[in-house]
Amino acid sequence: MKNYIENKHSFDKKTMFAIISLIIVISGFFGFIYEFIFYYFNGGMKYFYYRGGNFLPWINIYAIGAVLIYFLTYKIRKKPFKVFLVSTFTCGLLEYFSGLGIYLICKDRYWNYNEEILNFGNINGFVCLRSVLFFGLSGLLLMYVIVPFCFYLAKHIKNKVFIAICVTLLSIVLIDEFYNLIFARIFGLPRASSIYKSFGIRYVKFKL
Repeated sequence: MKNYIENKHSFDKKTMFAIISLIIVISGFFGFIYEFIFYYFNGGMKYFYYRGGNFLPWINIYAIGAVLIYFLTYKIRKKPFKVFLVSTFTCGLLEYFSGLGIYLICKDRYWNYNEEILNFGNINGFVCLRSVLFFGLSGLLLMYVIVPFCFYLAKHIKNKVFIAICVTLLSIVLIDEFYNLIFARIFGLPRASSIYKSFGIRYVKFKL
């Protein structure tokens, strides 16, 4: 950890792309696990709910937030409190405007803090104090656990193997994402959510 914080780390472009790819995969999966657990408690601990719109347990907004946090806080990683503040503020804005954009464009809500527990300080149901504090803490987890772990793998696994694994994982996730987000809509193909619902898997439904 001391080496990660104090020393400058230099990777070639391909390896850096692979590292970012791995961060994207891990962060999206982390977001799914968090929401899977949270909505179990939010629903009274009766049922588990599948979150996200993909076949894989991966949620895109967490991956986007992780990439933003990485690029905005890597140079200030020696100052954890600043990392926390930047993560909190950045992801709070991302969540608010993402939720608002989905509501205005798609006339839908993928989350609504008006209907959730621990929703103090929520703004129009798109963001609340609990969520932004969680993002801040997640930013610390990202920058002081996940990123050092990715750097460690990049340095200790054969370069071509590391790049191949990371890019393959990202490709699988993106194929899933683009299929459900774009191609299924355009060509009228069955989306992950409709298939999973046919199997009896529960999804959270929010009011407009």
